[in-house]
Amino acid sequence: MTATTTPTPTVALQNLIDGRWQDGHGEDLVSTNPSRPDQAVGTGALAGTDEVDQAVAAATRAAASWRRTPHHERAGVLSRAAAIVEQNAQTWGHELAAEEGKTRPEGIGEVLRAAQILRFFAGEADREAGETYASPRRGERILVTRRPVGVVAVITPFNFPIAIPAWKIAPALSYGNTVVWKPASLVPVLALRLAQALHDAGLPPGVLNLVLGGGATGGHLVDHPGVHAVTFTGSTGVGRSIAAACAARGVPIQAEMGGKNAAVVLDDADLDLAVEQVLLGAFRSTGQKCTATSRLIVTDGIADAFVDAFARRARSLVVGDAVAEGTQMGPLVSADARATVHSGVEAALAQGAVPLAGGSAFPGGSLADGWFMAPTVLELPSTDLELWREELFGPVVGVVRARDTAEAFELANDSAFGLSAAVFTNDLARALDAVDEIDVGMLHVNSETAGADPHVPFGGTKQSGYGPKEQGRASREFFTHTTTVYLRGGGPA
Repeated sequence: MTATTTPTPTVALQNLIDGRWQDGHGEDLVSTNPSRPDQAVGTGALAGTDEVDQAVAAATRAAASWRRTPHHERAGVLSRAAAIVEQNAQTWGHELAAEEGKTRPEGIGEVLRAAQILRFFAGEADREAGETYASPRRGERILVTRRPVGVVAVITPFNFPIAIPAWKIAPALSYGNTVVWKPASLVPVLALRLAQALHDAGLPPGVLNLVLGGGATGGHLVDHPGVHAVTFTGSTGVGRSIAAACAARGVPIQAEMGGKNAAVVLDDADLDLAVEQVLLGAFRSTGQKCTATSRLIVTDGIADAFVDAFARRARSLVVGDAVAEGTQMGPLVSADARATVHSGVEAALAQGAVPLAGGSAFPGGSLADGWFMAPTVLELPSTDLELWREELFGPVVGVVRARDTAEAFELANDSAFGLSAAVFTNDLARALDAVDEIDVGMLHVNSETAGADPHVPFGGTKQSGYGPKEQGRASREFFTHTTTVYLRGGGPA
């Protein structure tokens, strides 16, 4: 365990509805520190369906005025919010680490990324806003303009409690939509902080509404007749149920779901670079991200040296309190999360997997008090194991060996998911082959599977994604719809 840390002050949790902060009226909501589960990070009460109804009504009332607000004025709010987020990065990053479990440097980095995202979408006010086409008729022009879709329901996960909300809410607001946002109930403090930043930046009442609720609250929001579109990030099972509910109402859905991401290390790879990058992809954020490396494919020529070096590095990682100096990997987010990961590892071991690093929680000592799991590397006897197929969402990597590049690429594609992959090679021809052969939404060559930039599309193929991609200019395809205008003067052609 790393050094003793000072407890994070407890935050009073409230909802933001129609520009006013108000308490929930449901069950107690307590956000605990996964490094020290006896410490509360935030306390309040859950919102229920009544608060959802109030929030949707407020967003509906605000929609017309916000849509008519000039884009540059909307952008000004996002820019001011970005400055507030950036100014509070140290404090909020500490709170993020205490609440979610990623290390403090990662928490600070995530807060700064949220500020970057807000600024990018503020910049949309300075970019082209439509298209002009020639008409086959004299005296006419054809314009394609974009309009906001209306009231957008935003449902976000625990693992990036400020960055993922930012990359949904910022484009929604920039393009003129109003928002009702339900974050994961495990991480309400950072949701409160982002909403505070936008509120304090001058966002008009009702444009952004924050509802801290559970699953039933989210279901009511998805089914609400006043919601015109739903954007969701979370598990594949929940994403499918939301997609089905939206399809039944004819409501657009954008869903970023699971991943089972492969890192492929070929014979000619730079071994030291590959070890470092795969380690980061697998164990940063305690493996709790949809882009984390959970499958490792190594060709025979480099397999022994790579697997040995990788396992040694995994065993050497410093696991400890997320906010303490020197911690390289924090805890899982909850007791349930740790139990799920531990159960998945035990099942793999029973099926013949060979532990090369980790493989268990911490049975004693100070780490036993939190939701910690050792960084785990398992060599798998085949690809039939559930560990190869199912997303475990923890610091666990399954390793298989491939005869050659062709088999390695086949193994990378051997998944129902298609979010991200990484290929390590110094051969340009092999890298180009990977671009053609590996079916994923994001491919990294000589870098880790995780990572996203606000100016380029983010999302997956197969069961990893449904609907338009997120981030960059691709986000316009979800948060706006087009109107084709045939523009002609009133006189003779």
